[in-house]
Amino acid sequence: MRLCYVVQRYGTHIAGGAEQFCREIAERMVRRGHDVEVVTSCARSYIDWANEMEPGRSDVNGVHVHRIPVAIPRNSVLFGDINRRMVTGLGVRPLRVQREWMRAQGPYIPALPEWLRTNAHRFDLVLCVTYLYGTTYAALDTIAGVVPTVLHPLVHDEPPLRLSIFDGVFRAPDALALATPEELDLVRRRFRFEPDADVVGIGVERDVHDPAPFRAAFLPDGAPYLLYVGRIDAMKGAEELLDDFVAYKDRNPVDDIRLVLLGDPLMDIPQRDDVVVTGFVDHGLRDSAIAGCFALAMPSYFESFSMVLTEAFAQSRPALVQGRCSVLRGHAERSGAAIPYEGFAEFESALSMLREDPGLADAMGAKGRAYVEREYQWDAVLDRYERLLARTADVRAST
Repeated sequence: MRLCYVVQRYGTHIAGGAEQFCREIAERMVRRGHDVEVVTSCARSYIDWANEMEPGRSDVNGVHVHRIPVAIPRNSVLFGDINRRMVTGLGVRPLRVQREWMRAQGPYIPALPEWLRTNAHRFDLVLCVTYLYGTTYAALDTIAGVVPTVLHPLVHDEPPLRLSIFDGVFRAPDALALATPEELDLVRRRFRFEPDADVVGIGVERDVHDPAPFRAAFLPDGAPYLLYVGRIDAMKGAEELLDDFVAYKDRNPVDDIRLVLLGDPLMDIPQRDDVVVTGFVDHGLRDSAIAGCFALAMPSYFESFSMVLTEAFAQSRPALVQGRCSVLRGHAERSGAAIPYEGFAEFESALSMLREDPGLADAMGAKGRAYVEREYQWDAVLDRYERLLARTADVRAST
């Protein structure tokens, strides 16, 4: 099939989960014999959408990538003002103002609709990755009903989802490709319709990685560590995790476990001997860190899948996960490889239980490995995905 992905950023250097997923699936569809193109922005950072990459066409691991400049970088002050109005739910939020919010959120690429009008007919399907950003909104507004479209919403229960502007976004595509059963339940509950949708999942590599390179770089003394991977941001639960860990160490001073925060810090982090901040690291060190951790910590309240969680399971490592996130709780219950917690008392209890019984941690890790072997091998995910795409293209062709 001829496929075109629409996504806000794209490239091997982009660390965002949705962008990583788009690249992973696009490259694998090429290897399965499909003709794959991507249309995206010239931005590296979602903070300001500044144009840092050359516009035009390039090839990235067999994928033809078309980059279009962002017309207006995001003004964080102006966006902050309108975003607070949108997400707090206070006052009237007419559709006109919601459209202004979408434009301010970005990336604002006024040339994207024209590119799609000119090129969309070349593809059997146009696939939009993530529901939230202006690229998906513009694409579906331009070509839904003209060419077959599929939305990868990667949706979780967050304040923007309540905006009425997204009613049209979710009803416009011909089909939804979803990551988890919880995501499908959320779409049904929020938008009150039965979408043409399949729970496809997201694949995970099952190669076993060597923990030695990460330890040599950051923990040469061999201390055990609880690992957080991703943007180190209060909005991702990192601040709460740090507070919980510090309180745990205050109450359990003989435990030599450390907290490793792997990613770019977007919040203040106290200087402590038992907290290690790595900054951004390459994929090899990231994989090494996951392989060597005592357990993964996933404190986020808002997840649509959590690729890093299944990556930890693939390395036979257990996890502590935010119990108020239905997706993380679902993974924990289906796998038996993670302990959901709500609040410090449950965090302390879960971590203490694993620290007192390393055999339990290893047994849970083995269950995680079996879970990804069963559900998230890339071949199984792509088989499900191709069936959804073929059905969607066939239904549109027959109408």
